Amino acid sequence: MTLRWEAFLDQVRERGEYDTREEADRAARVVLALLGAHVLGAERAELAARLPESYALILLNPLQAAEPLSPERFVRATAAWIEGASQATATWDVAAVLTVVADAAGEELTDRLLLQLPTGYDALFGRPQSI
Repeated sequence: MTLRWEAFLDQVRERGEYDTREEADRAARVVLALLGAHVLGAERAELAARLPESYALILLNPLQAAEPLSPERFVRATAAWIEGASQATATWDVAAVLTVVADAAGEELTDRLLLQLPTGYDALFGRPQSI
């Protein structure tokens, strides 16, 4: 089921403890643009179908990545794209967005997305794996 834009953004805003929808929207756009460069094929299309249209388009037309980014580099890239962000605030932004994405995707699709990503993204999606 596709989340409505307002519902998706309100969840990001709540998890990220943003003061405004604009702050939540900025984080969602950056994180989804970076994520779109790292997930491919059927999983990216399936995830896009579960997101509000404006965010689905961002996921499907991602920023270009020369190589897969480790979770730490993904956070640093997010910080670079969000004006005034630090690594700590970018970690917060990434987790706020990706936990909502994981909820929208459901467990099975999230597991398939994580298989495409370097080790360590599970924690950013709010699904840390036990050893």
